[in-house]
Amino acid sequence: MIVKKLDFSDLTVLLPVRIDSMIRLENLLTVIKYLQKCFVVDIKVLEASGFDSQILRSLLPNSVDYTYVKDDDPVFYRTRYINQMAQTVKTDYLAVWDADVVFPLKQIAHAMESLRSDDTDFVYPYAGLFFDTSPLIRQMFIEAQEIEILEKLYRYMSLPYGTDMRGGAFLANREAYIKAGMENENFYGWGPEDWERIERWKNLGYRIKTIDGVLFHLTHPRDMNGKHNSEGQRKITTQEKDKICFSSAEEIRQHLNLEN
Repeated sequence: MIVKKLDFSDLTVLLPVRIDSMIRLENLLTVIKYLQKCFVVDIKVLEASGFDSQILRSLLPNSVDYTYVKDDDPVFYRTRYINQMAQTVKTDYLAVWDADVVFPLKQIAHAMESLRSDDTDFVYPYAGLFFDTSPLIRQMFIEAQEIEILEKLYRYMSLPYGTDMRGGAFLANREAYIKAGMENENFYGWGPEDWERIERWKNLGYRIKTIDGVLFHLTHPRDMNGKHNSEGQRKITTQEKDKICFSSAEEIRQHLNLEN
């Protein structure tokens, strides 16, 4: 099906990634291909790993802004890398995007409409349903690049995080995102930063919106960066989330050294 591209030249999509498997690589390339099929949009990819194989660099379209960072730490410090990427954005709006999620075009279009009309500061392009594809359905989408396949087969997918998820991707007014502290770098490795982020925005008085619809997650194996890497790390990140959830705007600003 031929799709007329929507002009999102005022949006930059940030895709931080650690390529831990061929499946992860395939997912990332599929997500980028889908985004570029549907939108005129800036895309930045930051790859952090201990060895620069140059495989990803060679496979990405020239239009993608690619950065490699040598990082021997087995824990992927995603929050720090997102912040580094966000500070290079020049467009009015940005999106923080996982390397394995896609949405129906109309949901992303509605999210952008909300930002452009100054109806919100932050917007999630789905309403909480986070469908994980099976390996077979994933492969069908990769080959066809038709979102309708996922929409027709959602009954055969799982909901690994329940019905009220807030991870995967969000779009934001760039200035609001920076003023709100971007990502909380006290989250090191996998953790509940998706929930900390939204509670921080609420407590700081920002406007948040969700768009009706679902998220499709292209399934993949999970390594140590897809779960808590230790019991100590789990306790630290949970305490940080709870601290933010129950803090006032002023307490959050002091804790994260934010400007008023």
